[in-house]
Amino acid sequence: MIYYIKSPNKLKTSVLLPSSKSISNRVLILNALCSHPMKINNISACDDTEVVIKALGESSKNIDIGAAGTAMRFLTAYLSGQKGSYTITGTERMKNRPIKILVDALRSVGAQIEYVEKEGFPPLHIQGQTLKGGEVSLDGSTSSQYISALLMIAPVMTNGLRLHLTGNIISKPYINITIRLMRQFGVIVFEEEQTLTIPPQQYSPVKNFTVESDWSAASYWYEMIALSKDNDATVSLFGLLPDSLQGDASIVELFDKLGVKTTFTVSGAILTKKQRSVDYPFIFDFVSMPDMAQTGVVTCIMLNIPFRFSGLQSLKIKETDRLNALKTELHKFGYQLEIHNENTLEWSGERCEPETSPVIATYEDHRMAMAFAPISLCMENGINIADPEVVSKSYPMYWSDLRKAGFAITGM
Repeated sequence: MIYYIKSPNKLKTSVLLPSSKSISNRVLILNALCSHPMKINNISACDDTEVVIKALGESSKNIDIGAAGTAMRFLTAYLSGQKGSYTITGTERMKNRPIKILVDALRSVGAQIEYVEKEGFPPLHIQGQTLKGGEVSLDGSTSSQYISALLMIAPVMTNGLRLHLTGNIISKPYINITIRLMRQFGVIVFEEEQTLTIPPQQYSPVKNFTVESDWSAASYWYEMIALSKDNDATVSLFGLLPDSLQGDASIVELFDKLGVKTTFTVSGAILTKKQRSVDYPFIFDFVSMPDMAQTGVVTCIMLNIPFRFSGLQSLKIKETDRLNALKTELHKFGYQLEIHNENTLEWSGERCEPETSPVIATYEDHRMAMAFAPISLCMENGINIADPEVVSKSYPMYWSDLRKAGFAITGM
């Protein structure tokens, strides 16, 4: 299916954002590791979280996580410590997303994991058992999800875990989410420079735990305010916390430079337009919030702001190769981007001949669809987005919320 999207002349709406996928997926694992799990309130309704819920709740030993990368990493670690025999697989793209670093680390603490097809990649066969734990060194520059996966199961290892992180650690806020949530569930985590120590201990369930709203979902509404030609554009986002656990809350500072003012209220945040205060070229390091890169790139392109964005090395192993996907899709609109060292994306202002009626490919990547939809605010004749259903991975109500805001969306 292809969606044709035409933007409204005025932008004024209120949005009940989805709950945080990052927090939901972690809390589900932590809660499952408790001897007496409690109900979790406001759990995410997205595909990725539904996969985790299903895997934790069903008796089947054959688990298909689809395109959910977080679920693959977290469940691989979790199942390694659960007695039984399991096979975990996913989509063709998932079968080409590397997992060797995590598997090697788990094997070093006693896990029995075998590759079913291709060495270093899912699907995996796991013979779950109590893990002995010990000392592990892990490259912190690849994926914070490997680190979080190990941390969450560390307390139930016989000897606990001492985790040494090497290299430049990316996505630190996601690691911090994991540690803060583990502490809420009653465990002790010792932090010393790039070493994390978790003694053997028991998790304690949290009564009435409520998942906060998702800052990554909020980012697309920040983009819409920045791109809207309506000087009175206003979007109210319910459920956002100024002291959020989520690293993606840093978009407040990012978009303040790009012309979006955030006013916090008791119910969430109100977004309005303000004067931009960005230097040209705009230089920014996304290493702490790589999932926001697509939003930042598309926003700057549409505002005609040259940029050099670094810290993007993890984008190569996401739902798609997001660096090349961004370069390819923006080329259709006449923008020539350059990739440097597989971790930096740059636009110097160079243009090329645009396609007459471009159709944006989404590459089975929810963030491609959601980051590109706001482009319609800059296109008099609207835009076309292929396979729009991919948004269900993290924000199932995205298109409904856009329609409520006045966007005309037609399926073709």
